Amino acid sequence: MSSRDDAADGRRSTRPSSGRVTVPERLAELSSRYRLPAGAQDRLAVLLELLAQPIAPTAVHEPSDAVDLHVADALAGLELEQVRGAERIADLGAGAGVPGLVLAAALPGAEVSLVEAVARKGGFLERAVAAMELTNARVIVARAEGWTEGRDRQDLVTARALAELPVLVEYAAPLLAPGGALVAWKGRRDPVEEADGAAAAAVTGLEACPPLSVTPFPGVEDRHLYLYLKLGDTPLRFPRRPGIARKRPIRASRRG
Repeated sequence: MSSRDDAADGRRSTRPSSGRVTVPERLAELSSRYRLPAGAQDRLAVLLELLAQPIAPTAVHEPSDAVDLHVADALAGLELEQVRGAERIADLGAGAGVPGLVLAAALPGAEVSLVEAVARKGGFLERAVAAMELTNARVIVARAEGWTEGRDRQDLVTARALAELPVLVEYAAPLLAPGGALVAWKGRRDPVEEADGAAAAAVTGLEACPPLSVTPFPGVEDRHLYLYLKLGDTPLRFPRRPGIARKRPIRASRRG
């Protein structure tokens, strides 16, 4: 499944806007559900204001939609202990800051690197980090394959609506420290993509875990978190040259 398909799944799964719960009330619910630290709710409110601007790099601008599709969806990652306990996080293809900015607000003790190849999106992220007063987040304008500074240092790599699983695995494996984890936000399960992800994991030192089904907000369907653990060494030939992982992803078998 492509990242575009994932985004479409999210839009189709929205709950109707009844007007019964305001955005501040919804943020309070999420803050209570995930036991967010002091100040996180206010920072997430600022993020929603930024996402409401037409120049924000997202198709979902309305705060009453974005609070679920972006904030609640990102916070679902906290259901995994690998996310809750991470000290160094790299969010690949950070774009509009989901899940990276959301996790930075929720986990003030973690150092979050927002890795984004497009300079315009990087500019948005810089403004968001400043507006949200996040002292634990920084923006890296670079391709994941070219970010050599981050290699072997990350406890957690995250990705949402970025690429297929084997591509994400190849991006993440060199960045992860031993025992680190990749968590990918995905929509409906695809057995072929899962097999390809497992094949990529096998050659890059990672191990695939069973996907976790999550319900970040009422009415959402087919939402999953894919978890890969780094249990071995990643060969130095990974990542391949920029763009190769997408052009020639590792496959479990050849496709017709």
